Amino acid sequence: MAPSRALTTAYPPELTIAESEQLLATIKDWSIAHGLAVRPPPSLVSAEADPHGVLATTAPVTLFPSPFPQVCFGQAKSIQKAYNQLYAAIAQDEEFLQEIVQEILEVDEFIAELWQVHLKVKAEGYVQNLSLGLFRSDYMVHQTNDDDIPVVKQVEFNTIASSFGGLSSQTSKLHKYLSTTEYPDLTNAIPSSSIDLPPNTSTTSLANGIATAFSTYIKQETPLHTPCVIFLVQSPERNIFDQRHLEYALHEIDPSIPTFRLAFSDILDRTSIADTPKRQLLYHHPANSSKTFEAAVIYFRSGYGPSDYPTAESWTARYHLERSNAIKCPTILTQLAGAKKIQQVLATPTSPSTPSILTRFLPNMPADEIAKLSATFTNIFPLDSSPAGKEALSLALDQEKCKSYVLKPQREGGGNNTYRTSIPPFLQSLPPSHYKSFILMELITPPPLQNYILRNGVIEQGGVICELGVYGTCLWESGKGGSVLWNEEAGYLLRTKGDKSEEGGVAAGFGSMDSVRLV
Repeated sequence: MAPSRALTTAYPPELTIAESEQLLATIKDWSIAHGLAVRPPPSLVSAEADPHGVLATTAPVTLFPSPFPQVCFGQAKSIQKAYNQLYAAIAQDEEFLQEIVQEILEVDEFIAELWQVHLKVKAEGYVQNLSLGLFRSDYMVHQTNDDDIPVVKQVEFNTIASSFGGLSSQTSKLHKYLSTTEYPDLTNAIPSSSIDLPPNTSTTSLANGIATAFSTYIKQETPLHTPCVIFLVQSPERNIFDQRHLEYALHEIDPSIPTFRLAFSDILDRTSIADTPKRQLLYHHPANSSKTFEAAVIYFRSGYGPSDYPTAESWTARYHLERSNAIKCPTILTQLAGAKKIQQVLATPTSPSTPSILTRFLPNMPADEIAKLSATFTNIFPLDSSPAGKEALSLALDQEKCKSYVLKPQREGGGNNTYRTSIPPFLQSLPPSHYKSFILMELITPPPLQNYILRNGVIEQGGVICELGVYGTCLWESGKGGSVLWNEEAGYLLRTKGDKSEEGGVAAGFGSMDSVRLV
């Protein structure tokens, strides 16, 4: 590795059995006491053993913060506001999004349904011109050999339900605590002064984005009822504490903001649209039918995948929200902007004489800033009938060349990708007409690292791979050329998985929470 500050001793240190047990006990108790927790998976605690869903367990977490090059950490954080601006502009460019959607809607029913909801609301007329984005741009360190300077390459950009902001800041606090209480007492001691742990404001920064949208809403005009924020969630939800941290942080910022959790399946039962030109979204309190609130902001932690829409009524519910006056986080157009096909169009290599497509969305951004964004792209190819698509299909079906790629559908959440030698048989199992709903992405080569992971009460040790996510908050006026009213970088997430695991989603059961040790 060619980091800013090389580690001079083996890291993390080898632990004795007693040291492992001591760390395990400390982490388990600290995590539950501070909400670094999830509901236990059925494989750990059956529904019969916990019929009322009252139990919690430590979220999968590393015992030590993982080394991360300072130059890469700074690179990723420094461009987040530019990425916010980029995706806000993409969400405003309906013509561009329509071109992309038209390419894949005949083979991607989910994308097609989202687009139909947009068209239906557009025909009726949108009443809310503000959009909120709580984004996360995910990266891995790319370093092909020890002599190269490490850089970050983007894995994906998330525009809906960008999770773990709540647990991430708690993980940073956990490792900070351990660095002063446990690491200095190990046989191979790590002095607290030797560990550079950057501050992480993800929880408060994301909550501040919601609070900003809320305050902007109530300044537009006088609400009909007491305004509130709705967290739109799945039920049941294992990752509930991550979401609760954002709720509690929002309350700390402004205790006067009522916040309610609404299951996606309950939208039509618990909300209605006011019979006014503004179509305010009214929330009816389930415990007190006489209490009605006006939803100023809807923060989606569900609705990002087909499983959230099991019936036609589910799509009616999404249309119900989209046509309302509430500020959506995200709108359907913003959700579509996060499709993998968009990432592919932005990142597909072009000739030196072809201007970057980024200038379409960021016409006033200096060329050197555009170059910083482009520098984070890895090679991504379509699987369509274009020359680039035909070349990509040849790579994907080649038994040797496919080992350098991952195949991705237009989906959020872990567990949806196909890797390396699994790609050819997977593609061969599909009708060729479905290929264009996927993108082919060149795998990023991270430097080798070691760590310990605590998962379901058991410590795992071995090689790991880290993925850095940088959060951003953005509020903008919809419509091409709309103004950006708020744009901030909002903390970070580090997820770590075993180097034999392909996927990295913590909620999906693959990765673990981690924090950055700058090197």
